[in-house]
Amino acid sequence: MRAIQITAHGGPEVLTPVDLDIPEPGPGEVLIRTAAIGVNYIDTYFREGVYSSDLPFVPGSEGVGVVEAVGSGTPDLVPGDRVAWCQAPGSYAQYVVAPAPALVTVPDGVNDRVAASMLLQGLTAHYLITDTHHAVGGDTVLITAGAGGVGQLLIQMAVARGYRVITTTSTEEKAARCRELGAHHVLFYAEATAERIRELSDGGVAVVFDGVGADTFDTSLASLRPRGMLVLFGAASGPVPAVDPQRLNSAGSVFLTRPTLAHYIATTEEYRARAAEVMEGLLDGSLRLSVGATFGLSEAAEAHRSLQSRQTTGSVVLDPTR
Repeated sequence: MRAIQITAHGGPEVLTPVDLDIPEPGPGEVLIRTAAIGVNYIDTYFREGVYSSDLPFVPGSEGVGVVEAVGSGTPDLVPGDRVAWCQAPGSYAQYVVAPAPALVTVPDGVNDRVAASMLLQGLTAHYLITDTHHAVGGDTVLITAGAGGVGQLLIQMAVARGYRVITTTSTEEKAARCRELGAHHVLFYAEATAERIRELSDGGVAVVFDGVGADTFDTSLASLRPRGMLVLFGAASGPVPAVDPQRLNSAGSVFLTRPTLAHYIATTEEYRARAAEVMEGLLDGSLRLSVGATFGLSEAAEAHRSLQSRQTTGSVVLDPTR
């Protein structure tokens, strides 16, 4: 099979197309022929060595495909089933082995490109909006990078729950997309000062959902109302330097949390319940997921360059047939 392998940490150039043996499923595992593969910022962290992984390795953890074979102890899945996942290391490949509990069945109404990117981003937006903050209906929230994959989903989920949404982005095309999804105020990064955000929110936002990190952290913190919450869930611009807790006092007795998806899908039941809600929204049209770019598997390096340079809008996927 064709796959992408990393033998040394570094920039996108370390993503190397190779030929590898097709893996075999063990007990409780499933072999899947991939149809589309999700590309996410966490993949760049593993590529760069920010998150540790033994070398060499095949990056990626998300995708959709068709079950080819099952190991013993997997009575709920059979060859031919269409499944998606977001917790299967080695997903930048034409075949992937995944634990059966990591898989969810995909309904016919969700196409491959959407299914390949709905879980990691969809579940992230879901747990952020349902479980990490203190906002209530009518409150104003700030979402950084609103035109990104998670950002677009967060805007929709926030608006559906009655929040007023301020978001940030870099181009008029991306701003138009944020407005289309219901954002009340869209600011370009250069104008997204704490003073402007506090003006638009009558003294400060109730919560900031910040997936950008180093470039936006100070503004995010200064944009909160007293006792507001900063939910730092990513570091697209780099990790945030160490923070003196006294800054939270000075900012108005605010809260800071750095959640991760794994702790919010810690059980199979919670994982599948969140996935079911995301898929239900995609099927009934209350949730729209935009796939902004599709690259061939052999073009994984270019996909990472586009993602990290913020050239893309929405999700990014790889086509394993190319």
